[in-house]
Amino acid sequence: MTAPAKIQTSRRLSFGLRTRITAALALASAGTAIFVLLGADFLGVIQLFVYVGGILVLTLFAVMLTHRIDVRVSNRAVGRLPGLVVVGVVATWMIRVARAARWTEGQPGPPAATTAGIGDAFLGTYVLPFEVASVVLLAALIGAIVVSRKEVKG
Repeated sequence: MTAPAKIQTSRRLSFGLRTRITAALALASAGTAIFVLLGADFLGVIQLFVYVGGILVLTLFAVMLTHRIDVRVSNRAVGRLPGLVVVGVVATWMIRVARAARWTEGQPGPPAATTAGIGDAFLGTYVLPFEVASVVLLAALIGAIVVSRKEVKG
């Protein structure tokens, strides 16, 4: 099995997993594999860190901010047939577009370092937006902690 086929298989399997966390992690690892196969190893690792960190934080806040409510679903198969029809139409359209496209093949270039250009950009041209984004994320994290904290009545 080729590497792109393995990536697509892991993406398809991620939608069939039971828990949302394992499905999201499988999807993130498939996306990371695409970057690694394209030679952008740094972007692959960063995507993995961002997805894993984001999923972990999102899950923690969802658990902290929601109360446990037992929900009983009486009819799970209500939208299954329309969903399958939509998936079939979209898959057919995508296959037709992929077959009609003109695919060009070229010789790969020499491997180049992917981290040097990104590091120079972050510490040169984009240093101010990078720092502003980090301050905004820190403020959002502090705000989420304040919102999720329970008041102690005394």
